[in-house]
Amino acid sequence: MQFRFGSSARLMVATVVAASFACPLAWSDTPPSPDPVVAKVNGQPIHLSEVQEAAQGLPENAQRLPQQTLFPMVLEQLIDSRALAAEARRTGLDKDPAVQEQLTAAEDQALGSAMLRKEVGPEITDDAVRARYEKEIAGKPGEEEVHARHILVADEATAKKIIDALNKGGDFVALSKQYNKDPGAAQQGGDLGFFKKGDMAPPFAAAAFALQPGQFSKTPVHTQFGWHVIQVLARRRAEPPSYEQASAELRQKMIREGVQKAVAQARAGVQVETFNPDGSPRRATDQAEPPPAK
Repeated sequence: MQFRFGSSARLMVATVVAASFACPLAWSDTPPSPDPVVAKVNGQPIHLSEVQEAAQGLPENAQRLPQQTLFPMVLEQLIDSRALAAEARRTGLDKDPAVQEQLTAAEDQALGSAMLRKEVGPEITDDAVRARYEKEIAGKPGEEEVHARHILVADEATAKKIIDALNKGGDFVALSKQYNKDPGAAQQGGDLGFFKKGDMAPPFAAAAFALQPGQFSKTPVHTQFGWHVIQVLARRRAEPPSYEQASAELRQKMIREGVQKAVAQARAGVQVETFNPDGSPRRATDQAEPPPAK
């Protein structure tokens, strides 16, 4: 049975783990063991590694609280958890069908997570991430960017009116201050600075990247925000990100790819049948397909 910590207990656990990494068992004069026993309940040990595992994913600011204050409190929480589990077993609660279903689901989840760590974890090393960076990013031209400004209005007719004024020599900045419904951009003459295609809504990006410096859109551009008139001021290619800037995103991408591959391989080794909500068979064309391996 997995004990679910409350927020205060989880905070304590995080602090103990952080301190143990920084100065393992500093209160003892004896050399620390690789995974010391920090308590026993009915003779069953509670290891420091269990505390560390429970602390995964907790906020870093929790780890800065004093170890000497929080360690005994966390230990009491873990002992309470073991005591409750022992009492549940003594009273036969572990034989309850509903509890057994929950235990089975928890076991499946734990095994699935362990399998992913086993298959994916060893592949995502610092060297592997660095090699991916050198292959995909380093030394290659950066992504194209445009520097543009826009005027956002609520209807197409107003946008056409602004375009007509620009065609007659109207000042874009003055028109932006008069009509722009984007309050942040209006005071800057509609200036959006430099941006990449992926930073904007697709229709807006397509129109902006089709323009050359000094040009403005001759027809209104519609997005979910309203109607836009766009003027491009400059174009450039951004410098590729450094390894330090790109490594975190690359690592996450490699993890996603590894998980997809592991899941696809696992599904290829089992027989899957799916049914409708009423239990009736689904048509072959409706059967769920596993995600493609990359």
